[in-house]
Amino acid sequence: MQALQLDAVHQPATVRDVPTPAPAAGEILVKLHAAALNYRDVWIQKGQYAGLRLPCTLGADGAGEVAAHGESVPATAPLVGARVLINPGLRWGDNPRAQAKEFVVLGMPDPGTFAEFITLPAQYIRPIPPHLTFEQAAALPLAGLTAYRAAFTRAQVQPGERVLVTGVGGGVASVAAQLCAARGAEVWVTSSADAKLARAQQLGARGGINYTAENWVKTLLQQAGGPFDVIIDSAAGAPFNALLDAAAPGGRIVFYGGTLGAIPQLPPAKVFWKQLSLLGSTMGSPQDFDDMLALVTEKSIVPEVDEVFPLAAGEAALRRLESGAQFGKIVLKIV
Repeated sequence: MQALQLDAVHQPATVRDVPTPAPAAGEILVKLHAAALNYRDVWIQKGQYAGLRLPCTLGADGAGEVAAHGESVPATAPLVGARVLINPGLRWGDNPRAQAKEFVVLGMPDPGTFAEFITLPAQYIRPIPPHLTFEQAAALPLAGLTAYRAAFTRAQVQPGERVLVTGVGGGVASVAAQLCAARGAEVWVTSSADAKLARAQQLGARGGINYTAENWVKTLLQQAGGPFDVIIDSAAGAPFNALLDAAAPGGRIVFYGGTLGAIPQLPPAKVFWKQLSLLGSTMGSPQDFDDMLALVTEKSIVPEVDEVFPLAAGEAALRRLESGAQFGKIVLKIV
């Protein structure tokens, strides 16, 4: 089979022939039709991801059809030919509040989804929501899981609450906005691109603001009619302090990433005087994944697909992602 592999950091990803895996006991062989990129693939390529083990087949997100079962697969496992997607969070553990030490994300060190086939234990395979194509389904797992846990398990977003999602062009942020709107929240967004703000409004956001504008927090609060009950962020860094000003008294700020680095000189008085809750979130539990799929199915939510590349153009897809120009997920079409 063909797979997109990375041999060393700061090197292009290369498509090559590798052995097709066979399912062991309790495993399912999935013939992948589509796989989605995540920024962790870029971080791995740059050598800026913990626990690097190279070479590896990249990719956490994938969707396809069941090609074969190993022995002792549960009777509830999807049948051969069934359309399925993959939960990329492996070995979460028994504690729903936090992942176990053994937890990993698919695609390094375990072989990932940028390949024609993959084998995984049956517990990580789920039916595709019937309204989604393979490309849309591939765009959902990691982003949807991360967004769902951040918004609902950690921040406990409620219908009618005012929610701010920052950096809405990203895959997790775009689906977070969709999920919160589907649950009845009033969603506002930020971006550095006006076109992304407009697209977010087409997907259910009430409005948004370009965060490169001067005094953007003050202007946004005027537009929204007040501060935010929940803020969902992935950047952290120096701009994080502005979110303290945007948060309502008793508000919750949840962040699932730190693309801008550490938060310098966090003013404690703004946190304790406003009774704010600062919440960290990473990926999600198996229950979070199933709950996310149930919401997507119930509300017929379609994750945004920015652009589809063939597997052979995987390196170009990675550069597209690194550029930050996308809205939603970049997908590889495999077969």
